[in-house]
Amino acid sequence: MSGSKMSLLLAVVLVLSVLPGVTTQAGPEMDPYKILGVTRSASQAEIKKVYKRLAKEWHPDKNKNPGAEDMFIKITKSYEILSSEEKRANYDRYGQTDDTQPYGSSRYGPRHDSFYFDESFFNFPFNSKNHRDFADSKYTLHFNQYVNNVVPDSYKRPYLIKITSDWCFSCIHIEPVWKEVVQEMESLGVGVGVVDVGYERRLANHLGAHRTPSILGVINGKVTFFHYAVAKEHLRQFVEDLLPQRLVERVTDQNELQFLNSWHEHNKPHVLLFDQVPVVPLLYKLTAFAYKDYLQFGYVDQGLSETANLQKQFNINTYAPTMLVIKENTDKPADIIQAKGMKKQIIDEFMSNNKFLLAPRLVSQRLFDELCPVKQFHRRRKFCVLLITHDEESFSFGNQAFLLFASTNAKEVVRFAYVYQQLQQPLCEILMQSKDSAQSLPQVVILERRNAAGKALFKPVTTWNGSEEDKQCLVEELERLQKDPSILVHDAMLPELNNEFASMFVIRWIYTSYDYLSEVIDDILHNNWREMMPLLSLIFSALFILFGTVVIQAFSDSSEDKQTKPKTKDGTQAENGSPGIGASSRPPKKNFVEVTELTDITYVSNLVKLRPGHMNIVLVLTDASKNILLSKFAKEVYSFTGSLTLHFSFLNIDKHSEWINTLMEYAHDAMQTDTDEDDGGNHKVDYTGYVLALNGHKKYICLFKPIYTGEDHDNKSSEDEGGTSGGRPRSSSRDDHLPRKSNRSRSISTLQIHHKLDRLGLWMERLMEGTLPRFYIPAWPGLDKITPCK
Repeated sequence: MSGSKMSLLLAVVLVLSVLPGVTTQAGPEMDPYKILGVTRSASQAEIKKVYKRLAKEWHPDKNKNPGAEDMFIKITKSYEILSSEEKRANYDRYGQTDDTQPYGSSRYGPRHDSFYFDESFFNFPFNSKNHRDFADSKYTLHFNQYVNNVVPDSYKRPYLIKITSDWCFSCIHIEPVWKEVVQEMESLGVGVGVVDVGYERRLANHLGAHRTPSILGVINGKVTFFHYAVAKEHLRQFVEDLLPQRLVERVTDQNELQFLNSWHEHNKPHVLLFDQVPVVPLLYKLTAFAYKDYLQFGYVDQGLSETANLQKQFNINTYAPTMLVIKENTDKPADIIQAKGMKKQIIDEFMSNNKFLLAPRLVSQRLFDELCPVKQFHRRRKFCVLLITHDEESFSFGNQAFLLFASTNAKEVVRFAYVYQQLQQPLCEILMQSKDSAQSLPQVVILERRNAAGKALFKPVTTWNGSEEDKQCLVEELERLQKDPSILVHDAMLPELNNEFASMFVIRWIYTSYDYLSEVIDDILHNNWREMMPLLSLIFSALFILFGTVVIQAFSDSSEDKQTKPKTKDGTQAENGSPGIGASSRPPKKNFVEVTELTDITYVSNLVKLRPGHMNIVLVLTDASKNILLSKFAKEVYSFTGSLTLHFSFLNIDKHSEWINTLMEYAHDAMQTDTDEDDGGNHKVDYTGYVLALNGHKKYICLFKPIYTGEDHDNKSSEDEGGTSGGRPRSSSRDDHLPRKSNRSRSISTLQIHHKLDRLGLWMERLMEGTLPRFYIPAWPGLDKITPCK
């Protein structure tokens, strides 16, 4: 009992000893936002503006208030926190205002020195920035830092970025490998970054990283994910695979001249690395990527017998890697470096000192800016000696003489370059003060750029053909320039240079499409489904719509033949009063043609009260020609019997001659044509073989006149205007069967009657197309009233 009382007493004492610490530490922290009077979303410009105003107001020298000094210190401290992105982010996350305060103190409540559990008690190497292994805070990336620094820098070197988060158990396992790889890659010049998903969700989403841990590479602004086991060899190979394929060309005795003599085409010096290893070193590849815009790189494997002559030519030491820079003179290196274990700093300095040819050609504005920089200080001024010339063979002697003159230059303030008039015509016209620079002689101009807007001082020195007089004149002018720069008496605004090596739009589009397809294939192969969902959704939607359209079209085509409702058909075909083109494309449903006789009994149903959109095709015949014409008529119209809107009939002219005459009087234009053909219109028209297309609803007719294809050439006839093509010659096989010439008074033979409907098929096609002329009538004459009794 006494033991329990003693334990209770100790517990009370312990709690009482803790409470004062809690009380003293729970006081309110300084809020920099309230002190400066800005919101948490305020920009840096707004914070800076407010700080200047408050600092001026509360400065102790101007404000005599006793609390002015304390207030000024708080204002300065607040601005120090909010003006730094890292300190501001720490305050926003943890409420931290002191650099010595541990991270995360305000996230889970204030920590107290007298009573808290140290994280090392649980041996957790995460959930606290100050306990993270390998000092990840050194490589921590923020969104603005990535966009403004990493992406532009990725065009000069690749970046290796790790995606991590708190409470990520898998991140612990890759940490040793990551630490080792980073130390090696950093020494080679690879950029390194760490993104904490918990604090930089925006950047993680921007990179497309949705799981931790993830490792990705960034090069030329393009993000590539690492999908293999985290091992040093795999990560090293991943960085190497990020680089473009043809950065370094392998040089042997066979392609040595082709490689070295391409300096004029590429307008770059060439770098050769001689080494014993068969694989191009990663450091050399990274250097080639960093200086790809300035230098052309080649690699010589000293272990190959095919490179023996090349090693002998340049007297290469086989015991240490050797690097040569070769410029216009391909027989002698312009610079050389040889050492075991070359460091990145030494190589960078070597490359920076040899980025340009002795006299490069101005091919872009960027090159012009670097060769002839804008004057900043008197001691850093640069003068450019520019040869304006042509690319033809006749100017090669002068161009070579200018190159030799430039190789003897020892003055750092003078740079030599040349430009082709036909490729940079606007610049040449200004410097030569000539509107027709394309026909001008080569000329040397000395210039100095004064500002980035294009202002420059220049002086034309002399025309240039490479003679000794030209060289002496140029030497004298350079000596005068060194003593008195004011000899540059002309000033002008120089235009921006054309980029002669810029790729065409189509080529850039092809490269962009290739990169996009590569990303898509890579995502599909490695199951990055979250990123692929929008694209896959679009593809499947398009396929579904296409497949659905085909299926619906197939069912609709098969059901049209079975459709019996006339309302839809009538409504569609009544628009133009004739069947559609597609009607003739339906195959016939029967193996015969159903032709009914037009009499006083069938007259009303087959013509007068014919449904809208339907037509009756009526053949006019006699008793004598009935069998022959009906047989020919059936053959010609058989292919059109599949249409549901066409009906076929025949009219016996021996019984209903007055009806046909009355009907033709309404179509007097067509009758006029026949009257003109006959002698003075006294001959009675023979309507045998005529075909009438009658639209009962709209009251119009289309007329087919028979064609006499026999040898009675005086009896020419044709279809109505637009009725047929008319000009189409008849086949010789049909002419072989035509009867011989007979007497004009001889009656029409059976064969001649048969050929009257030869062109009916063509006329039917034009009828289905709706291109035949229509003759409208006021009313249909009654067949029963005018039928004579015979």
